[in-house]
Amino acid sequence: MAETVTPAVAEPTPPGSTRRERTGWYLYDWANSAFQTTVITVFLGPFLTTVTELAAGCELGADRCDGVVHPLGIRVAAGSYYPYLISLSVFLTVFVLPVVGAIADRSAHKKRLLAAAAFTGAGATIAFAFVTGERYLLGGVLFLIANISFGAAVVVYNSFLPQLGGPDDRDAISSRGWAIGYLGGGLLLALNLVAVTALSEEGNAQRTLDLARWSIVSAGVWWAAFTLLPLRWLRERPTAAARLGGGNVLTDGFRQLGHTLREVKAYPLTLFFLLAFLVFNDGIQTVITLASQYGTEELRLEQGTLIVTILLVQFLAFGGALALGALAKRIGAWKTVLLSLVLWTGVIIAAFRLPAEAPVPFMILGGCIGLVLGGSQALSRSLFSQLIPAGKEGEYYGFYEISDKGTSWLGPLAFGLVFQLTSSYRVGLVSLLIFFVVGFALLAAVPMRRAIIAAGNTPPRVL
Repeated sequence: MAETVTPAVAEPTPPGSTRRERTGWYLYDWANSAFQTTVITVFLGPFLTTVTELAAGCELGADRCDGVVHPLGIRVAAGSYYPYLISLSVFLTVFVLPVVGAIADRSAHKKRLLAAAAFTGAGATIAFAFVTGERYLLGGVLFLIANISFGAAVVVYNSFLPQLGGPDDRDAISSRGWAIGYLGGGLLLALNLVAVTALSEEGNAQRTLDLARWSIVSAGVWWAAFTLLPLRWLRERPTAAARLGGGNVLTDGFRQLGHTLREVKAYPLTLFFLLAFLVFNDGIQTVITLASQYGTEELRLEQGTLIVTILLVQFLAFGGALALGALAKRIGAWKTVLLSLVLWTGVIIAAFRLPAEAPVPFMILGGCIGLVLGGSQALSRSLFSQLIPAGKEGEYYGFYEISDKGTSWLGPLAFGLVFQLTSSYRVGLVSLLIFFVVGFALLAAVPMRRAIIAAGNTPPRVL
């Protein structure tokens, strides 16, 4: 039976929150999901791995490459370059994102911060037009800029969520945002699928590589163009600290972050939830990020098969996010997320047993991922919003984003190390099971109602 609580005073929807404003918030997910889907999930892994293999002296289109490259004098297997880049980007975001969040909380102009981060990331993505030949280092630098900017923009974006609805509304609002995002990402991916299918040539590996590069560029254009609508429709709602003003936002942001780090021990249950999220979502993000590389390098599937599968995931995730959001309304978001982690464990086991050169089982598994993907992430985001002390949404979402969209690091690091030691992508995949098992145990141990009250918030009716 779901845990319920009757608040002494119902927490109202924030004053002035309108459907137009919420729609603007949803549309930023529509805008940035193109980067997550087209770039991170489908094209960038195989594209950058191929460019790196060319730099390592391998032939274009070779079935297997055991070559190495030496970025900054470090010996790296070509197949491990991209996973290591992901880990490096997250190492850097550990320092960047909490500061961005603190600045957002102190700023009366959060939309400007959102614009700066989004357009920087979109610009770096568009610049992949220049990653040709063996320019794997340029590709790596552009990815770092784009991925860190992507995370910074999402920190600011997420900090708007508590302003858009009360505690009983946020699961639905968050789920709708994720669902709209999957539609946007899926639509661009469908357009890229049409382009790849129509323009690719049998046996022409260079044409396939070029199509992948321009698909990446298209995601940057999409991201930049559709960000204009949220910037127009979202409203500035400065926190009390921002309204006081009187100082430099940047230096005040660093100062406030230091203050929060000193006082964060006052909210141990919030930190415990955050630890659980960082563990299990690291596993989720690693699966999403490395699925294409696993499909091409280990299962030897065609690029078209991967795109169709990810497209299937996108549109099923739209329904899955809404369905799990509806389930959360009945049994609570916490229990729904726990159930999704059980399903994720089954996904990893099934992926390990997938036969090579068999597209249908891969697509079926992709469909299963789609049904649990959006809901597990959307409900985790709304649950965390209940655990944040008022006025510190940006800071806490800065910590949260360390393992959100595309910014996992332990999983890709483990995957890359295991591959370098074993030359087996399957063994690397199995190493991800620990993230879901440990994450489930940690999340199950969080007393949600007590944690929400300890943060000074009113719990929703159903937890």
